[in-house]
Order: sequence, then C-alpha cells, then structure tokens
Amino acid sequence: MTVSAVLRQKGNAAISVTPEAPVLEIASIMAARRIGAVLIVTASGQVAGILSERDIVKAVADRGNGISSMAAEELMTRDVIMIGPDTPVEAALEIMDQGYFRHLPVCDTDGSLLGIVSIRDLVKFRFAKQDHDVEALKAYVTRSFMH
Repeated sequence: MTVSAVLRQKGNAAISVTPEAPVLEIASIMAARRIGAVLIVTASGQVAGILSERDIVKAVADRGNGISSMAAEELMTRDVIMIGPDTPVEAALEIMDQGYFRHLPVCDTDGSLLGIVSIRDLVKFRFAKQDHDVEALKAYVTRSFMH
C-alpha cells in the first residue's frame, strides 16, 4: 500500500495559493472546500510552504485582528516535509505522527507536485484495505469449506 494508491482513490487535486495570497482569503478557501491546509506554491511551481488551520488559529491567538493584512508567506511553514508516491502508507502515517502534522505533499522525483494526502485520507484508505482483506479472507474460507 503506497501513497500513489491513495492519490488514485481520492484524486490528486491539491489546492494551492501564491505566497502573496491574503490569509483571510485562504481561510475562506479552506472553509468553503472543507480542507485543513493549502500549499503555497511559487510562480515556477515549487512548493514554498504549507498553511494549515492550526497555523491560522495560532496566528489569531497570537495576533488577533492583526492577521487581516497578512499574506500566506508570513504564516506558512517553510520547511515542508514531502513524500514520494512510492512511500508506504504506514511510513507516511509515521512521518505525520512524529512531526505532529496532518498533511503531506506528494512530489515526484523531479520535485513536481503530484497531490497532497491528509491523515484522514491515509486512515480511510487503510481501513478500506483492511475491510477488503477481511472480505477476501472470508470468501476464501467459505470456498474452502464448500468443496
């Protein structure tokens, strides 16, 4: 089970904005699309950072109304950990657990963005795989006893 299988199932759409995008506009996008993070991507297509709900909430707690004039680049996490499509789902979950974050951009070996996965995507995929495995085992056992 690799992250590429998760992206095939959920789709590879990743919402991204420029570093200059206003934080309030990003919060509106996140609320409307019901997502927990957006990628901050430069004009050349490189991932410059990630901005999550947690980042925005922390900024509101620290600065109050002062965030209304802020841009994404002022709040984003710059040192973004990215994974490749061949990363096992279990390894991606471990990376998220160790780093205390819930989103991982998925990039090809040349650095091009393939999508983003959330912890919810990975857990949902893992449960679906387990359900499928249980059903396959039941079918195998049932066939074995029928013969």
